[in-house]
Formats: sequence, C-alpha cells, structure tokens
Amino acid sequence: MMSSKDFFLSRYEKLGWQYQEPNVKQAIRINKTNAKSKQILERLGRSGVELEKVPFLEQGYWVENSKVSVGATAEYLLGYYSVQEAAAQIPATLFTSLKGKRVLDAAAAPGGKTVQLADLMEYSGILAALDVDKRRVNALSNHLERCHVRNCVVFLLDARLAGQLKVQFDRVLLDLPCSGNFASDREWFSRRTFEDVERNAKLQREILAKAVDCLGTDGEIVYSTCSLEPEEDELNIDWAIRSLNLEIQEVNSYGQNGLTNIFGKQLDPSIKRCRRIWPGETQGFFVCKLKRSTKP
Repeated sequence: MMSSKDFFLSRYEKLGWQYQEPNVKQAIRINKTNAKSKQILERLGRSGVELEKVPFLEQGYWVENSKVSVGATAEYLLGYYSVQEAAAQIPATLFTSLKGKRVLDAAAAPGGKTVQLADLMEYSGILAALDVDKRRVNALSNHLERCHVRNCVVFLLDARLAGQLKVQFDRVLLDLPCSGNFASDREWFSRRTFEDVERNAKLQREILAKAVDCLGTDGEIVYSTCSLEPEEDELNIDWAIRSLNLEIQEVNSYGQNGLTNIFGKQLDPSIKRCRRIWPGETQGFFVCKLKRSTKP
C-alpha cells in the first residue's frame, strides 16, 4: 500500500517537480511606517543579528545568523519589524495600491499579513480583519497592538459571512485556510490526507465566492495558500474564472508560472499568470491577483 508521503510526492512529480529537502530560512519584515528613522538594520546588527536582503521583497530580510531570538528583541517588541516567512510576505505586495483604501483581510490571524497591509496603507483608510476562532482573534489583536496599528477593526466572523459588514471593499486579501505543506510541518506527510485537501478546497471556493460579493467597483482580490495541492490552487482559480466572472492579472513576483495542465486536465491558459512557489529556501506557496472580468 502506498504511503501518504509517496502518494503526495508522486503527485508533485506528475506536476513537474522533483522532491528535494527544503532549507527554509527564518525571515523578518521591517514595518516601514513604524521604523522610520529608527535605523533598524544597524540596531539589529549591533545586537548580533546578521541579515541578508530577500531579493524579491522590498522590506524582507533573511536571518542568516543571530545571537539573540529575533522574536524577543526590543525592536520586535516595539513593533519595528515582524517575524514573517519570506514567501508569506508576497501576497500583500501584489495590490495595485493600498493607501486610503477599504481593505478586507478575510482570514487574518495570526496577523502577519494584517500588519503588513496596515503598513503598506501607512495606517490610512480602513482595514477590516476577520477570523473565526476566538483564540486566534486574541493573538491577532495582540499582534496589531504590538505594531501600533491604528486603522484596523477586528471581527470574530467567518469569512463566508463577510457580507454582514455591508461594506464594498477596494481590496480583499484571501490568504485562505489550507492544507499547508511539508516545508513548514515536519509531520505533514503523516497527518495529511487527500480528503483534507478536498475539504479545504471546497471551503476556499465558498470564501472566494462570498468575497466577490463584497468587492467594490474596480476592486482587486489577492488569493493565496501555502498549499502545494492544485485542488486548492490552480483548479480553484480555474473554477473562479468560469463560475465567478473573474480574470487573472499579471503580477511581477517570485516563483514559477501557474500550472495550466493538471494531471491531463487543460485549464484556462491565463492561469500561467499565477505564481507557484515550490519549497526550497522558502516554504511552498501559491498566489494570484484577480479582478472582475471585463469580457461580456
């Protein structure tokens, strides 16, 4: 009988990727709005934190070596930077603009991307952050408080009920609950089943459909997961193009083109505009930017 690991690795090979052991580096992101004139890099250097600029991120740095925990420095506690995986920093940067906008973070906890959105907004406009779990909402609120975010309202609310807010949002971030991947979880192969993937894919479609209802004129959605499974990634986006009248926007981002042939099934050719990141120095990730279609 095929093991869970063999099952998933055989799928990845059919999708064109050969398994290799990832070496995911810890990363931080400078909160630019808070850190103005604070000389954060110099201060961290004096504390024994050696950083390397992440080439595909404006404010991201890999932690090459550190004599202290980067999650316990004075600069961290003051909200000058966040500890955030490099690939996870990509989605919030794909919006055309954020300053002064009405923004929805539909699955916000624990808050890394929420803080990043607020930072890119320069604390202007309105940011609504949702999560369905009370404990995670508490963690989210603590993260926002540490980083002095002052343009965000947190709601204990299922993303599928976002319409209850009665707001048309200019920008919607859907960093959705997903199956994850082995690069960020040593026990992933022993705990994950294909039934999990199918269940998560269905939930993601439900959230995406409701997000479209909340999208204002000329609004943008960024859809992302840390799953490698095409059911949660390209296949969901193919469904969205056909069922929700959405189209994929070009983005200049790290990663490979989205897959347009999944196990022999041909998808909409525009899905190549999505970005698929296989595990390596970052965790695995999938991201794309969507707008309402202009086609009749």
